[in-house]
Amino acid sequence: MEALFASAVGVLTAAGIFLILRRRTFPVILGLSLLTYAVNAFLFATGRLALNAPPVLNNYKEVAYTDPLPQALVLTAIVISFGMTAVIVMIALSAYLSSKTDHIDLPLAEEAGEDE
Repeated sequence: MEALFASAVGVLTAAGIFLILRRRTFPVILGLSLLTYAVNAFLFATGRLALNAPPVLNNYKEVAYTDPLPQALVLTAIVISFGMTAVIVMIALSAYLSSKTDHIDLPLAEEAGEDE
């Protein structure tokens, strides 16, 4: 199960980095979202991958448990990433409305018609 989970985190990270390197804003936003999903899954996995295990330690029995701290960190990271994605979408939308293109790179001085 750990190998499958680790490969899923690796695929999410690779796809996120690939999309971040694109020249348009929408794939960059999707790439950032995929990277946050990969980081959240990695943080969640640090609390031990166990099926049907309680999130707290029982003093009366020796049972396997999962650490609740990474679960709380992931929940906080989900909320923060949702807010940051909304901010990035609004910045990208305002840049698109002001420049009429969604390209990230700036035009060269020759292409823009500006003389130095």
